[in-house]
Amino acid sequence: MKAIRNEEEAVSPVIGVILMVAIVVILAAVIAAFVFGMTGTVQGSKSIAATARYVGPDSVEVTYQGGTDHVKLEYLILTINGVSYNSTATDPFYSDTEAGLQPAVGTKFLFADEEPVTENTVVVVGRFSDGADQVILDQRV
Repeated sequence: MKAIRNEEEAVSPVIGVILMVAIVVILAAVIAAFVFGMTGTVQGSKSIAATARYVGPDSVEVTYQGGTDHVKLEYLILTINGVSYNSTATDPFYSDTEAGLQPAVGTKFLFADEEPVTENTVVVVGRFSDGADQVILDQRV
């Protein structure tokens, strides 16, 4: 009869050492990334809103709704069918407030097309006092 050897080893010592070294290297890389600032700064999103609607013969109306970050808003950049307008400029569409001021909640911007367009692409971008830009509306009307 043969003698059965009962040797129960889970992982060989060489494999165990390799795993431990790999774990230490990964932890060191993660800690170094945070310590040396390699992760960068992540900015949170701002909370403001705008709506757009089609208002009759070839016109689009954009309404600024405001939000919790309204006080941080400097101005809006409105793009209708690829043409951009700045809410601080003296454009004829900007009728509810004085040029150069932050738009008030409820401000309406009216865009009339010279040519009939059945579907308009409206994009509204907010520029904030910290230099951040955020798209607050991207809609087809």
